[in-house]
Amino acid sequence: MTRLLALLDRLRRDSEGAYILEFGILAPVFVLMIFSLVDLGQLVYGKVLLEGAVEAAARDSSLETADTVAADATVTSTVRNILPGANVTSTRTSYYDFADIARAEKWNDTNKDGACASGETYVDENRNGRWDANIGQSGNGGAYDVVIYTVTVTYNPLIKLPFVPGFSGPQTLVSKSVRKNQPFATQKKYGSSSGICT
Repeated sequence: MTRLLALLDRLRRDSEGAYILEFGILAPVFVLMIFSLVDLGQLVYGKVLLEGAVEAAARDSSLETADTVAADATVTSTVRNILPGANVTSTRTSYYDFADIARAEKWNDTNKDGACASGETYVDENRNGRWDANIGQSGNGGAYDVVIYTVTVTYNPLIKLPFVPGFSGPQTLVSKSVRKNQPFATQKKYGSSSGICT
């Protein structure tokens, strides 16, 4: 019994090989943390670059000499510097005024259902021949128009972390900017022709 107790005491005090065991337990956690920080850093830096590029492009696009194709290309090249191979898409929606953002075209809602139903009349304010729940028009608009510029970026992270939710697949970043175009001409008013909902 004394020999057994002495052996157990010696094993308890023996620390040879303990560092390897501790390293084996902690190393995967440490490596996962490092990879997560690299991935998070790429995400945050990409978002910051995207926001700045979108603001600059929106500002440049509000001028009479606006070149929206060049502005979009600048945003794409800026983003791809930190997010290589990213898919960058952009849209512009123009409105007559800030109060019109996401507003439906005017219509006679006789059945009070909130949609232009069959037989109800509407005013074709954006001149496209149909009733729209959002009066905005695609494109950069004209003088004095309010433009919402939206850029969506989808990219594959440098390091995919299969066991970390939200970091195992493609990431998506979205940036929006709202600008009023410069007063370089007379603003085009909304249309006044009427139509019948189908």
